[in-house]
Amino acid sequence: MSDLTSNIEHLQEKLHMLIKEYKQVQEENVRLKQEIEILEAEQKEKRIQLFQLEQKLAASQIAVHQIEKAEEEKTALQQKIDAYIKEIDKCLALLHAQ
Repeated sequence: MSDLTSNIEHLQEKLHMLIKEYKQVQEENVRLKQEIEILEAEQKEKRIQLFQLEQKLAASQIAVHQIEKAEEEKTALQQKIDAYIKEIDKCLALLHAQ
């Protein structure tokens, strides 16, 4: 009978240990789920920030392209103006020569 009582007590101790471990695992599971939610929220925020930065980069690239195009147009226009001035100077020189 003593062996049976001892075995029952041993089983009860193991059962209490298992219940205690189970509760710890449940608490850890809850904590990890909360951590996952936090990390997913942070990841979502980072994706939004990345999208916004990509949009800003695209806008900046468009602006740079437009500035470069404007500079090219300015140079071409300046060359035309210079050509017109030379032609006007020639015409004036011819008028003064007569």
